[in-house]
Amino acid sequence: MTDAQRNWAGNYTYNAARLHRPTTVEQVQEIVSRCHKVRVLGSRHSFNGIADSAEDLISLEHLNQVISLDRENHTVTIEGGVRYGPLCEYLHREGFALHNLASLPHISVAGACATATHGSGNKNGNLATAVVALEIVTVNGDVITLSREQHADQLQGAVVGLGGLGVVTKLTLRVEPTFEMHQTLYENLPLAELKNHFDEITDSAYSVSLFTDWQNANFNQVWLKRRAADVVTKNETSNFFGATPATRDLHPIGALSAENCTEQMGIPGAWYERLPHFKMDFTPSSGEELQTEYLIPRQYAVAAIEAVNHIRGQIAPLLQISEIRTVATDTLWMSPCYGQSCIALHFTWKMDWEAVRQLLPLIEEQLAPFQARPHWGKLFTLPPKQVRALYERLPDFQDLLRQYDPQGKFRNAFLDAYIFGTD
Repeated sequence: MTDAQRNWAGNYTYNAARLHRPTTVEQVQEIVSRCHKVRVLGSRHSFNGIADSAEDLISLEHLNQVISLDRENHTVTIEGGVRYGPLCEYLHREGFALHNLASLPHISVAGACATATHGSGNKNGNLATAVVALEIVTVNGDVITLSREQHADQLQGAVVGLGGLGVVTKLTLRVEPTFEMHQTLYENLPLAELKNHFDEITDSAYSVSLFTDWQNANFNQVWLKRRAADVVTKNETSNFFGATPATRDLHPIGALSAENCTEQMGIPGAWYERLPHFKMDFTPSSGEELQTEYLIPRQYAVAAIEAVNHIRGQIAPLLQISEIRTVATDTLWMSPCYGQSCIALHFTWKMDWEAVRQLLPLIEEQLAPFQARPHWGKLFTLPPKQVRALYERLPDFQDLLRQYDPQGKFRNAFLDAYIFGTD
């Protein structure tokens, strides 16, 4: 599979011998039924081996259509290969919206949901919380549907399924009426202000992102994404907890052009043109970057940020940018936000895996007192046993995977280590 050997960032080379590109669900069924080991390859935005297979991979890139929009019940049903960009444009044309989006709109919906990928906002659950039903091709090529109405508990386990139940060929998502947003940026928020006013700062907009290069004790940028219909009580030209209004468009990495970033300076626009950091029509090339992210219970937010600040001297030389966001609690078994609101500490690294690999244990040691859960699709070095201990519903998830895949057709080295404990 020479055309699919590497992920988007170029840091991971897939081990699978074959890549299949079915155009129908029937073809997916046939492939699954005859394969011994198989996994689904999404938009290749994972940085580790979670999507890899020892033998076969399936790409759903040709199963990329919106199937139906239920206006009465506010749901949309899509095929498993749909990406957020085209879906958002369709929904907006039809008068609807999703509750949140990730930084990049180019990722696949199924892959983002399967790994609990998130956006930002005190009241916004991760992207998987929009799922109300899944269609899955299971181990023998059978097609099943899990819905909130008929399989409420199982669905909570299957949505963030890490690819372990089968091939997700359809998803039904909750939608809401479309809305407009604007985003306003501020520069140089002192760390002391964040520590003293964390709740106020993160509650000041629908979605809040804090960027720092950890060069000093401040945050280079604050991105406030507000619904246009919300009443803004603060003067947008005033200081924001010691930060000053940006006077020009900014890229999160200050030295880069903001040309590919979504519209700033308080200019209203559609929800899908403001919630991501980057424009829909900008398709990232193979990124010269590595990514790590830890999700931490919100009650430890300030202490965790201070702990990272203690080692900023080791972090800064390898870093491109770091982002802090908040994510609401949910009920999805394998979500890092199961039963607890979280903050997300994200690191975008320079392309130097050996140096980053040596640094990550130091960061993880600093975050150990705060029950930090790594993002499933990014780079971390926590021992599998330690990761497994962080998920109280793990035994239920193990049982669910054994029920649907008793022979381990959809298991791989990642699941063997971090879910089943064969490390």
